Amino acid sequence: MFESGVGQDNGFAMSGILGGPNSALVQMLLAEEIVPGSAPSYQLCKTIFAYHTLGATLTAAPITLAQSQPRQINVPVLGEKRIVQQFEDTWNALGRVGATVLIHNLMTQSRIYGISSLAVGERDKDPSTALDTADIAAADLFFNVLDPLNTAGSLVLNQDPNSPDFLKPQEIMANGKTWHPSRTFPKLHEQALYIEWSSSAYGFVGRSIYQRALFPLKTFLQTQITDQMVTQKAGLLVYKATSPGSFIDNVMATMFGWKRGRIKAGVTGQVLQIGETEELETLNMQNLDKAAAFARDNCLKNIATAAGMPAAIVNNETLAEGFGEGTEDAKTIARFLDYIRQDMGPAYAFVDRIVQRKAWTPAFYESLGADYPEYREKPFDTAIHEWTSAFTAIWPNLLTEPDSEKAKNEDVKFKAVLAMVELMGPMLDPENKAKLITWACENLNEAAYLFASKLMIDEDTLMPFLQENREAAIEAGEDDEPRKPMAFEGET
Repeated sequence: MFESGVGQDNGFAMSGILGGPNSALVQMLLAEEIVPGSAPSYQLCKTIFAYHTLGATLTAAPITLAQSQPRQINVPVLGEKRIVQQFEDTWNALGRVGATVLIHNLMTQSRIYGISSLAVGERDKDPSTALDTADIAAADLFFNVLDPLNTAGSLVLNQDPNSPDFLKPQEIMANGKTWHPSRTFPKLHEQALYIEWSSSAYGFVGRSIYQRALFPLKTFLQTQITDQMVTQKAGLLVYKATSPGSFIDNVMATMFGWKRGRIKAGVTGQVLQIGETEELETLNMQNLDKAAAFARDNCLKNIATAAGMPAAIVNNETLAEGFGEGTEDAKTIARFLDYIRQDMGPAYAFVDRIVQRKAWTPAFYESLGADYPEYREKPFDTAIHEWTSAFTAIWPNLLTEPDSEKAKNEDVKFKAVLAMVELMGPMLDPENKAKLITWACENLNEAAYLFASKLMIDEDTLMPFLQENREAAIEAGEDDEPRKPMAFEGET
């Protein structure tokens, strides 16, 4: 933690605003040692996250936005709905807080300090032993997110460029106990640099997101001081009165005191009488308004640039059109959040493997066999291998279209499907014509914004009916040549 000169002139003024002369934020603000290029310590990073206005915005906010939409889990095998539901239920109950929260905490702490680790332990079992995936279903697991102070000394990283684990996190040790690599997932924020020590992470590892933004974060506190002072002075009234002279007796002092009291107590709807040469006005802060707003905006932009984040997230701005309209601001934020999702990918893969084994247990497999006899003849291990191989988890697109645009797109598809039926139908035999109609129905049933209910047609029943109609038309000598497709409005 940087030391501060508490005896400076503005120290006591700021201490009353930011929590007393011993406040951690005041010490940070008054520290002359914090200059551009200063590296934050572990304690300073913790202080910024816990107390600074933008502490959580730079670290936790992007993870929260990236996780705002759940992943779409797919396991395209027999009984997919029940298999996916079992996985999601286990995911939401993992570690009692849910796997999403565990990954959120892991990513957030890695951004705060530069590195953090997710550890998977078993009660009454040595953490130095390997995690056996076959025993996960019956194991009593617990999950801990370890910060750099918990793992200090074990995640320094190898600096030998000829070593296979060069700048790669390996074995983790916490409070003298070694954790097997299969039980841990260390997460670095940014790539480790060769012989570049990170004070916040106690090693040659990643770096805190506060490192480049430390000086503008300090400057931002000054803007809060300005806001507080302007708020306090905005209601100050200046009473201009002619002085009665150097000597004021008790009567004159009482009169002036009474008049000031009347001015202070006056409210809207009342009438206040003052002398012809007296005036009442407020402090003129017109020039201050522009200067303070300019400095604050630039400070936020500097912080966003240093953190590599869109300024709209740092400013906590609300997009006027939202993500659905696809504005440039929305696209920039969406691209940034897509990168955050990719950065979280390895952590999700690590937890997915554990949740799969925790969810798809032999007991669940046996219950599944009651509804699907095919599983009774298939070994449990074979089925689990098939499920894990078919498992996919896809993030939904952040730039979703509004319902009106979705309806327009579906209308275009509807016309294309109908034109295909009009063009191909007359040229097909009854069997293929029935398949064409079934295909058209399946496509039209996906138009959720055009039709409220689905159209169900039995292809087996339809084909004999089409065959009878065709034979009757031929016997009657009716024209069976292809017809010209119908034209839609605005088309030829």
